[in-house]
Amino acid sequence: MQEQKIHDVIIIGGGQSALACGYYLRRTDLEYVILDNQEKCGGAWQHGWKSLTLFSPAEHSSLPGWLMPKSENEFPSREEVIDYICQYEKRYRLPVERPFEVKDVEKEADYFEIITDKSTFYSKTIISATGTWEKPFIPEVPGKEKFSGKQVHSAFYQKPEVFTDQKVLIVGEGNSGAQILAEVSKVAETVWTTRKTPEFLPDDVDGRVLFDQASAKYYAEKKGEKFDASKYNLGNIVMVPSVKEARNRDVLHSKGQVKAFTESGVIWENGDEESFDAVIWCTGFGFATDHLKNIVSTDERGKIKTKGTRSVEEENLWLVGFGGWTGFASATLIGVGRTARATVKEINANLLEKE
Repeated sequence: MQEQKIHDVIIIGGGQSALACGYYLRRTDLEYVILDNQEKCGGAWQHGWKSLTLFSPAEHSSLPGWLMPKSENEFPSREEVIDYICQYEKRYRLPVERPFEVKDVEKEADYFEIITDKSTFYSKTIISATGTWEKPFIPEVPGKEKFSGKQVHSAFYQKPEVFTDQKVLIVGEGNSGAQILAEVSKVAETVWTTRKTPEFLPDDVDGRVLFDQASAKYYAEKKGEKFDASKYNLGNIVMVPSVKEARNRDVLHSKGQVKAFTESGVIWENGDEESFDAVIWCTGFGFATDHLKNIVSTDERGKIKTKGTRSVEEENLWLVGFGGWTGFASATLIGVGRTARATVKEINANLLEKE
């Protein structure tokens, strides 16, 4: 084993969260590498639908250290975000190795074996920054396997033209449901099904306000104070330009909840049946943590017990960028910097203690 190189830190994942961690690691004396399973830079943004945009202006959507260049549009496009992430990686000369698909992680005494599709890496600590995109979630609805039409999750949706002149059921009351409904409804007959009535944010609320809310919650809890969310008066769906335009066309109406699927369509809760050509599931994601199954336990969605970003079960494992359970707003470009900084500080202190 002496001939094998043992890194101080290996980051699994090559998207925005991994790069934020790399930014802070480069300021330490720790030796680290980033393992990305993608062919190219850009993280999960490479797989978003063509018209996807950020919820905030560029100046409020930046990774630590370097502001995202301003966009000609109100909110930066998917392509602009990908370009920014790629330039960020180059700017800070972050040591990304790709493509390496991490298949498994094993613990050996005081180091980890990170087994990939090409070779095995060794590390004293791990940051898993694999996010959610690879774990699309589709709820259990009776009969959905019987439906003979096309079914696609928002993770794999690309553009509305595929559904031209079809009748399409959009499932899910979140941002992806509203945004995909907005554009598919221009080329197809659409119906929106949701578990609860969709909630829309005020027109002047975007990602900046959402981040401020997350920050207020963070600081309140840090001081041991109760966080009063009511004063923010926030709903759920951000009114990006495409959703505002859909509202003007009067298409943002949910028909309620589906009771079951049939071969040709659905049965609504009131017993009515309706036929559809296709279903787009905008129902969220689990967590891409399957590679950690041999060192920690997860719940059915892939969530791991953490204190901050550090695993409770495995003290040398950290998880960054998974959303609320690993830090407020940590799944966003601007939000992940805070948890990345805290994580690297904790890892650095932990390794210095053991020297």
